Amino acid sequence: MSIYVGNLSYDVTEDDLTSVFTEYGSVKRVQLPTDRETGRKRGFGFVEMGADTEETAAIEALDGAEWMGRDLKVNKAKPREERGGSFGGGRRNNNSSNRY
Repeated sequence: MSIYVGNLSYDVTEDDLTSVFTEYGSVKRVQLPTDRETGRKRGFGFVEMGADTEETAAIEALDGAEWMGRDLKVNKAKPREERGGSFGGGRRNNNSSNRY
């Protein structure tokens, strides 16, 4: 299981998140996704812990808790949904004046 942690400060680091979740058990992995274009953190992250009981304890304790000036949203992470087959919204130029 993985834990979703939302409404994070953009200044949070993986070490910050690790130290908070270590209070509830062993942290195996922390991930803070960044925006592809800007490289800026996206305000949420994922934490994997050593045991389901540790993850449950962390979720119960931290969901709604204030941290770094924000109220955290903490719950079980849902599997990533596959996006549709679209590869962007680029327009094709179908102007008849471009034909030979």
